[in-house]
Amino acid sequence: MKFINSSKAVVFGLCVFSFLHSNAQTSKEEKNTISTKPFTDGTNHWYHIKDKTNIVNPVENQPQYAETDYAKIADNILLFQRNNGGWPKNYDMKAILTPKQIDTVIKTKPILHTTFDNETTYTHVNYLAQVYTLTKEEKYKNGALKGIDFILEAQYSNGGWPQYFPLEKGYSRHITFNDGAYMGIMNLLKKIVINDPDFTFIDTKTRKKVTESYEKGLDCILKMQITDNGKLTAWCQQHDEITLLPAWARKFEPPSICNAESVDVVLFLMAIDKPNEKIIKSVQSAVKWFNDSKIYNTRVESFKAPEMDSKYKKITNDVRVVTDSTAPPIWTRYYELGTHKPLFSDRNSELLYSLAEVSRERRSGYAWYTDKPEKVLKKYPAWQKKWDSGNDVLK
Repeated sequence: MKFINSSKAVVFGLCVFSFLHSNAQTSKEEKNTISTKPFTDGTNHWYHIKDKTNIVNPVENQPQYAETDYAKIADNILLFQRNNGGWPKNYDMKAILTPKQIDTVIKTKPILHTTFDNETTYTHVNYLAQVYTLTKEEKYKNGALKGIDFILEAQYSNGGWPQYFPLEKGYSRHITFNDGAYMGIMNLLKKIVINDPDFTFIDTKTRKKVTESYEKGLDCILKMQITDNGKLTAWCQQHDEITLLPAWARKFEPPSICNAESVDVVLFLMAIDKPNEKIIKSVQSAVKWFNDSKIYNTRVESFKAPEMDSKYKKITNDVRVVTDSTAPPIWTRYYELGTHKPLFSDRNSELLYSLAEVSRERRSGYAWYTDKPEKVLKKYPAWQKKWDSGNDVLK
């Protein structure tokens, strides 16, 4: 009997050791894995959207590095980084490139067509900083610093950032919240300002420049918040780089109050410790706008439809709005300035007032409705109690 108990003890001990060893190994692997999720938008565009301007296109069954191969992914990032410190958009940083693809990318390094669009540049800098923290290889630090210099150089004197830099013709010169560009930059700069562990390599002189840039960026955000009918509301996808007023972007993206893009702005402001009166007023006004612009009894559904080819991709579905008394509140992406009506548009820039009026290609290929403001409304009670306890705008 004692022998049996002893054997059980040994087996139990081995199981415990195996479990602890497995956990320790998993923790180590998790620590040495850097998420490539920030590159998802660009990756999806590369594989699924036709674009004649691509430097290289994916080959059939293009192989990819695992997330644990962070140094190889970082080498890809350095490969795509251009001589001015920025990056082109819409490529897969995990792709195991062919020699021909690598050679083609290298030849484009002098081209100055670099952007913050589709989560580009600031995500690359952040990744390189994390890889440097793990490896201490100078090339990753140097790439990150070069990217930071690019971001600082691209900033307008009023604190905003264009979509592309160097500046190009058209709407890309506007200050851009769309696709997270502005707030992606601000969140990166904030990490440097607060001395995030992945950015301890930043020297004092550069940190000072970044802090000044961050403060200008914050001031510009507050100045761009739209005052409509005498009340502060939220922000547009893009603002004129001179007047700071809402501006047209693509032909189906009109000047308007843009709820989806405004959510990340408000969440950023709510995360600021010890906010001043301007920031508190900004958050309170945006929260009230989100609450007042709720749409009830409405659900958006996608359904299969006859296949059709567009200039951009094959379309196999369609989208419609249905009445549903059980549906949670929802918001449209755009609200018309002045009237605050839900607003839609199409590639001919016509202003429309229902999703059904939009062509199928745009109707099914763009996020016209959003539930993102709910994130702000859920966080608001705790924020309000902490920073402005005497003023609950939801009551």
